[in-house]
Amino acid sequence: MNEYTSVNSYKEGFKDGIPIGLGYLSVSFTFGMMAVNTGLPVWIAVLISMTNLTSAGQFAGIGLIAAGAPYIEMALTQMVINMRYALMSISLSQKTDSTFSLIHRLITSFGITDEVFAVASGKARDIGTKYMYGLITAPYLGWTAGTLLGAAASTILPESLCSALNIAIYGMFIAIITPPARRSKPVLYVVLLAVAISCILRYTPVLNLISGGFAIIICAVAASAAGALLFPVKEVAQ
Repeated sequence: MNEYTSVNSYKEGFKDGIPIGLGYLSVSFTFGMMAVNTGLPVWIAVLISMTNLTSAGQFAGIGLIAAGAPYIEMALTQMVINMRYALMSISLSQKTDSTFSLIHRLITSFGITDEVFAVASGKARDIGTKYMYGLITAPYLGWTAGTLLGAAASTILPESLCSALNIAIYGMFIAIITPPARRSKPVLYVVLLAVAISCILRYTPVLNLISGGFAIIICAVAASAAGALLFPVKEVAQ
């Protein structure tokens, strides 16, 4: 690709990433509070956000840490939850220009989230390294700053208020799945199937002995596999 016809401005990338960063503030604020409420110190909560940037994976990880889950369970859970980022990276690599060397691909892949992927892949032209670095800067700062604020706030706010604010994460997940579920019946069916499997694992004797991490893995793999078999995506003829 010709790098001179691509989008390769750090300033433009940073500008496009500001709305994402602002949105991450509220979500990571909740994560910071949850992390401290489970017994982690403030600096550990912030360090997790600085080195992960995985939202759903981090919330699941906090629950596993609080439950004392073994490392293998944590690793498998994170792999299943975050596997989508590998697919996003592969897809986005088709829009990168010649400025993307292997080292740049490795570094920028750290900052690829659902929202960053949506913005980058939606550009009409190919993207360069400067644009990509700019695009991931604001979300990274917003996620880290929100975690710090939430973690610090949980140390001074009343326990009752902290518990109430923890409900915000459930509202966030509902807000994420509702729009696509309303637009697409296959998505709705897969979500309902995942909910049904989760309820079975939670309330069925013997099955309710399965730990939270492996329950997440079973729900994700089973529901996605059923969705792929029942609702395959048809290839568009070129």
